[in-house]
Amino acid sequence: MKYLELRNLLKDFTVFSLRDISMVDKTFHRRRLNEWQDKGYIKMLVKGYYIFSDLEINENVLFEISNRIYNPSYISFETALSFHGLIPESVYGITSATSRRTYKFQTKIGKFSYRTLSPKFFFGYDIVKYNDKSFKIATLEKVLLDYFYINPQIKARDHFLSLRINKDVLAKRLCMDRLNEFSERFNKKSLSMRLKIFLEVMKDA
Repeated sequence: MKYLELRNLLKDFTVFSLRDISMVDKTFHRRRLNEWQDKGYIKMLVKGYYIFSDLEINENVLFEISNRIYNPSYISFETALSFHGLIPESVYGITSATSRRTYKFQTKIGKFSYRTLSPKFFFGYDIVKYNDKSFKIATLEKVLLDYFYINPQIKARDHFLSLRINKDVLAKRLCMDRLNEFSERFNKKSLSMRLKIFLEVMKDA
């Protein structure tokens, strides 16, 4: 297979694997991938996953790639807090929740970090569509629970204030029914208490 043939067959793929190529050409030999990397046609992100070198990188693309290269996962923690407008600054790298082990990738297009959550906590994400593609990201309510769950040291007023959460966005967009439902599913008394303190601090801030 020639490169242009592959480019056309996988034109709708943001990121692709050797398995994806084998689906369209069962006789494909992986040495061609090395040749195309040397020529600058494609880039390897992590072992087994590639992108075309002319891929336009933006936030949506990075989120989709993050979901794909370490699956199952969904965008959460600092990245989702920024996405929902809860924190004022953009964050370095893409942070995600996964039911697999904690892991990090430093790639040619950025850093991807994954924090482990128990499979029973692997819920509460939306599937966001863009250009006939999609990515999974925690809802506003779920990212609060995810973030406080993996950061048990955040428990005092000063700690919550230091996060610089946008209280106006929180008040406008937070669904208390959904937050309570998700909190009950975690079934962690200490987490529920810290969440309650957090909401009281935000109300009085």
